[in-house]
Amino acid sequence: QVQLVESGGGLVQPGGSLRLSCAASGSIFGFYSMGWYRQAPGKSRELVASLTSGGRVNYVDSVKGRFTISRDSAKNTVSLQMNSLKPEDTAVYYCKAERNTPSGVYAYWGQGTQVTVSS
Repeated sequence: QVQLVESGGGLVQPGGSLRLSCAASGSIFGFYSMGWYRQAPGKSRELVASLTSGGRVNYVDSVKGRFTISRDSAKNTVSLQMNSLKPEDTAVYYCKAERNTPSGVYAYWGQGTQVTVSS
């Protein structure tokens, strides 16, 4: 069982920055791919950024050049640095850990943290 706890959300003006953190219960980054997802009101949840156990990163087009995903294995945290925020970035942001094994896929979610971009 993996537990994930997000933090760092809040209210920010357009053009501002926020840094989200996701603390994992143990040293999982060698086995799990990590991802940040978001869900805006009335919309489906979407993948924003991902980081594989091998270090490969991927971003949705709408955040490329503005968001950066990173991990600190010593602290068991994965972060999402969000710059040049726009109102359309407003959503609840979730951290996910996923591992594919011969016996199946194991996936764990955090509880989410609200990000609101508004003047």
